[in-house]
Amino acid sequence: MLWKSLSFSELSLNELYDLLKLRVDVFVVEQNCPYPELDDKDRQSQTQHLLGLNEQGVIQAYARVLAPGVSYPDASIGRVIVAEAARGAGVAHTLMQKAIAISTKKWPEHNIQLGGQEHLKSFYQQLGFEPVSEMYLEDGIPHVDMLLTLDK
Repeated sequence: MLWKSLSFSELSLNELYDLLKLRVDVFVVEQNCPYPELDDKDRQSQTQHLLGLNEQGVIQAYARVLAPGVSYPDASIGRVIVAEAARGAGVAHTLMQKAIAISTKKWPEHNIQLGGQEHLKSFYQQLGFEPVSEMYLEDGIPHVDMLLTLDK
């Protein structure tokens, strides 16, 4: 897997199209959840787009790393996704470890928060995140806010 961390302006048109297509294919179509996928957070100057590409250059994994104050007071990781063909091979753990590393390098004084789908709570807990909210519905899907508290 080739990993790239790019700002919005560094993304090629094909990379942008491919990452948006993957997000829509999974979050909107596969999960049958129409929601406003384009939220202007992609274009913010500090946002990092983490892409995991296979040998053919096809995006297999993606996460969006956001600066403090964009979604939460702390830094955050969102739009965490692994393409169906790459699931079950540990790609999600590697993806999250890389996203955490990006966040801690860019904003070392901030913890990391995310709003994860509730059925993935134990996955995020394995990475050190702890629930900080009760379950809530976001676009009809159960979610829970989780926080990774970093040693500062």
